[in-house]
Amino acid sequence: MGFGDLKSASGLKVLNDFLSDRSYIEGLPGVKKPLGQYGPPGVADTTTSSVPAADSKDDDDDDIDLFGSEDEEDAEAARLKEERLAEYAAKKAKKPALIAKSSILLDVKPWDDETDMMKLEECVRSIQMDGLVWGQSKLVPVGYGIKKLQIGCVVEDDKVGTDILEEHITAFEDYVQSMDIAAFNKI
Repeated sequence: MGFGDLKSASGLKVLNDFLSDRSYIEGLPGVKKPLGQYGPPGVADTTTSSVPAADSKDDDDDDIDLFGSEDEEDAEAARLKEERLAEYAAKKAKKPALIAKSSILLDVKPWDDETDMMKLEECVRSIQMDGLVWGQSKLVPVGYGIKKLQIGCVVEDDKVGTDILEEHITAFEDYVQSMDIAAFNKI
């Protein structure tokens, strides 16, 4: 069917009248067919028939609960939840608490090359605290014949701090010039 000149009022009126009872124009690409034309041939289009809507007298759909009743299972779910929380708390109480530890590598520098490094190490290792474990040590050359003591230790973070450790080590004023932290790693 031709609509004429769509730029004129008469052509638009013909098109408008044609589309008043249809939502499509046949023959154009990408235009949908009426719903009855889809499917197997010979089957009538039931979408345009005047079938009355479902009776509204049975609007009470309370008999069918698609998502489950919250009222009936609320007490059971609460009891189950409390049971599981109690089991989890008991299991967690049995587990020992995690103790935060750190591995520290200390550089202890002597005053000069004449300082007795064995006595210096003995003094450092004499520091005993709860949560402090001394590890290996070695003498590292600094320069001009001076060697520094490099010693490792493992500390519990809550019990031993680096500032307390530094105070105790630098208290040996006859042997220790200064102390630095070469490495600090959380375990």
